[in-house]
Amino acid sequence: MSRALSVEVLRRGRTRTPAATEIRAWAAAALGRRARGGELAVRIVGAAESRRLNAHYRGRDAPTNVLSFPPARQPRSGDERRPLGDLVLCAPVVRAEARGRGKRVRAHWAHLIVHGALHLIGYDHEHSRDARRMERREVAVMRRLGFANPYRS
Repeated sequence: MSRALSVEVLRRGRTRTPAATEIRAWAAAALGRRARGGELAVRIVGAAESRRLNAHYRGRDAPTNVLSFPPARQPRSGDERRPLGDLVLCAPVVRAEARGRGKRVRAHWAHLIVHGALHLIGYDHEHSRDARRMERREVAVMRRLGFANPYRS
């Protein structure tokens, strides 16, 4: 079994998005050793699909930047790859947020891949203590990747 993280990137439409190699590197940095032998699916969608998914799964009738879905099944022994889950990113929301916050679009993509991947391995921000823990991890990963703190303008 190959030990590297496998990432499948599916894009909708003709929008400029980061290369699959960048997405893989960002996700692997966030996942750490959990990335080894894992498989991650990343879908990049438009606002309508993001809105539909967000309404269905989170009860929020608006497009959102990133949604994280844990694996639908646990791996069977002998599986070649261990499923880590799916990330769904909305390209128009990512671009608009980056511009609105005065951030480089590429840096915002990286942050959202890191953020979504951390959700897949159990990080969340529902409670302030958990949010601080997740934010510290995001900042550390982003620094290792050569990006500034995503929570500072």
